[in-house]
Amino acid sequence: MITSTSNSQVKQAAALAKKARERRQTGLFLAEGRKMYEEAPKSWLEKVYVTEEYVKDHGEPEGAAWELVSGEVMKAMADTQTPQGILALVRQPKWSVSDVWNGENPHIIMLETLQDPGNLGTILRAGEGAGITGVIMNRETADIFNPKVIRSTMGSIYRVPFVYVDDLGEAAEMAKARKIRLFAAHLKGKNSYDREDYRGGCGFLIGNEARGLTDETAALADCWVKIPMLGKVESLNAAVAASVLMFEAARQRREGERSRSE
Repeated sequence: MITSTSNSQVKQAAALAKKARERRQTGLFLAEGRKMYEEAPKSWLEKVYVTEEYVKDHGEPEGAAWELVSGEVMKAMADTQTPQGILALVRQPKWSVSDVWNGENPHIIMLETLQDPGNLGTILRAGEGAGITGVIMNRETADIFNPKVIRSTMGSIYRVPFVYVDDLGEAAEMAKARKIRLFAAHLKGKNSYDREDYRGGCGFLIGNEARGLTDETAALADCWVKIPMLGKVESLNAAVAASVLMFEAARQRREGERSRSE
């Protein structure tokens, strides 16, 4: 059992929780809690750390090398204030752009300089629920392996392909070449979001929380759409706006499938 917070393994886990550079250099990220451990593909697990209390309540971890740590050490390793008694070092997946629009009818999200970890994690989680095929982000978008993002995904980090690109414009052209129509969520959109057709290959461009999309990125879209607002609210949180659009696409696709089956 590891009982010292000065242990090198403890220091590595703490560094993975706090430093993006450490995550990039090691190719690992930290996944805390029973749910995140159980849903992780076993081939991705590098090492699992558990407390005696966790083993007593849930049994020994399976599928990876594991080690006991004291409660104090678990707190030093974890990113949360009240750890659940288990955390894992997980290997970062390697997706390609082609993985993002894989399938017969792509449904993608493209993010420009999204900064809030909670927003990014929520988009991944909602995206899985809406059936997206993947996420493309520019390099200025928040680190998807940040522990706050990981927790917000509620496991979707393991199942939704994602990739960072140097040039969103190039990625957009590649998408269009595959007949994926791009829509920008924009305050100057001409049509309400629910008046467009998303049943074919489609993608939604979502911008920075404070500034929205840059003019350059907005110009990549085939169409600008708006989400009509009542009251004095001018716009929605980025994750909420993305969710509205993704689930409208999901609704239309369900309706299309239902019509074809009747």
